[in-house]
Amino acid sequence: MEKLQILFAASEAFPFAKSGGLGDVIGSLPKAFPSKETDVRVIIPKYDCIPQEYIDESKLVDIFYVHVGNSNQYCGILEYKADNVTYYFIDNEYYFKRPGLYGYYDDAERFIFFSRAVLECIPYINFYPDILHCHDWQTALVPYLLKEQYAWHYQNVKTVFTIHNMKYQGVYSFSDVAGLLNFDYFPMTMEFYNNINFMKGALYTADLVTTVSPTYAEEIKQPYYGEGLDGVVVDIAYKEVGILNGIDDNEYNPQNDPHIWTNFKSSYLKKTENKKALQAHMNLPVDETKPVISMITRLVDQKGIDLVAAVIHEILQMDLQFIVLGTGDSQYENMLREVAYTYPDKMRACITFDEDLSRKIYAGSDIFLMPSKFEPCGLSQLIAMRYGAIPIVRETGGLKDTVHQFDTETQEGNGFSFSTYNAHDMLNVIQNAVNLFHTDKEAWKKLTDNALKSKFDWKSSADKYLDYYKKITGRQS
Repeated sequence: MEKLQILFAASEAFPFAKSGGLGDVIGSLPKAFPSKETDVRVIIPKYDCIPQEYIDESKLVDIFYVHVGNSNQYCGILEYKADNVTYYFIDNEYYFKRPGLYGYYDDAERFIFFSRAVLECIPYINFYPDILHCHDWQTALVPYLLKEQYAWHYQNVKTVFTIHNMKYQGVYSFSDVAGLLNFDYFPMTMEFYNNINFMKGALYTADLVTTVSPTYAEEIKQPYYGEGLDGVVVDIAYKEVGILNGIDDNEYNPQNDPHIWTNFKSSYLKKTENKKALQAHMNLPVDETKPVISMITRLVDQKGIDLVAAVIHEILQMDLQFIVLGTGDSQYENMLREVAYTYPDKMRACITFDEDLSRKIYAGSDIFLMPSKFEPCGLSQLIAMRYGAIPIVRETGGLKDTVHQFDTETQEGNGFSFSTYNAHDMLNVIQNAVNLFHTDKEAWKKLTDNALKSKFDWKSSADKYLDYYKKITGRQS
C-alpha cells in the first residue's frame, strides 16, 4: 500500500520558531510517525526569527502569488529536510519579517495569507496530501477554505483540526476580514456574535477535530471551558476526540541533558546531587532534608498563580524551599519578588525566561507545583516527572490524564492532585506532600521512581493519530 501523505500546517514549530507548547508539538509529533507507512511534511511561515543555519540549508522550491482581498501577494516556498520530515517555509517579508510571531494589528490578514498559501502551494511542492492536519486558530481557515473555495482542486484531501487552546479562536469583525476572504455574505458556520470566528469554521468543516487530551475534549463541551464554542463542540461531538500530547524523550532526557549538573536515570542519590547544586546556585541553604518545591510557568491566572498568592505565606511556613521561574502579569511578578525578599532563606523568584535554568530546576526539585485553572494538556508536568520532580496539579485537562494520586498503601501513583479550584485545597495537598517527604523516605523514593518511569513519549500519540487518519481516508485494513 502507498504511504499515507500527511501535511501539517501550523504557525510555529521547534526548532525553527516557537512561542509555546504548539511549537513543541509540531517539532516532535511529525517525527514520531513510522516512515514505512507515512510521508510527513510540515509547513510554517518563514519568520525572521528562524535561525539562519536552517535558511542556509534550505532550497527555494518556487515562487507564486497569493490572492488576498484585492491584491496579489508574493509567496516563496523554501524546503528543508531533517529527521525523515520535510519542512516548508512560506516566505513573505511584508507579513513575516518582524520580531515575534503574533500580536500584530494585521494578524488576521497575515494568517489569511498563510492559509491560502498552504492550499495554493500544493501543486508547486508536488505533494498532494491525503491528510491536511491544521493546528489552532492561525490555520483554522484552511479546512473552511478547502471545503468552500478549493474543493474542486483537492477532492480527496481530508482535514484534521487540532485545538491546542480554546481560549484563542481568531475572532474578527466581518467588516475587517470579509474583503480579505472574498466573502460577499456572512457564513453562518463562522458567525460568532456578529463577528467571524476562524476556529468555529474549522470545527464545522474539518473531517476530524482533536484536542490535546481526552479530559479537555470533554471539558470544552461545558461553558466554563468552552469559551463560547461549547455548543458547537457538542454539535460536532461525533467527530471530536482527545489524543494526549507527549514530550520528546530525546530533548528532555536527564541521562544526557547538558544543562543539568549530574546526569541520572533512576538514581535517587544523583537526583539529590542536582538538588544540592540547585540550592547552592540559588544561594539557598544547602540542605537535602528540606524539600524543594518549584514552579516554571507563565505568571497568569490560568496557571493558578492567584491560588499561590492567596496562601504563599502559609506555604512558606512549612519546612521547605520554594523556587519560581517565569514572567507574566506585573502584579504577580512584584508579589513574588516581595515575598522572596521577605523569606531570603526559603524562596527565590526568578522573573525571567531561562531554558538552561529551567532544566536545572526540574532536575533539582523534589516537588513541582502546577495548579492550573485550565490546562488543555500541559507539558511542564510531563517534563517534571521525566526529571523525577513530583507534580502537584489541579485535576483538569491533561493534568488529570497524566498525574495520578499516590497511594501509600498500594505504592501506586506518580503525584498529587486536588479537584476544586481553591487555594486551601491546594495548600492541604502541598502539606500532605511535604509531610510524606519528611516522614516516609522509602515511600518518597518509590513515588519518585514511579514518576521517572511514567511514559509520555510521542509514539503512542502518533499511533492514535495514524489510526484516525486511516479511518477518515478509508485506509483501514
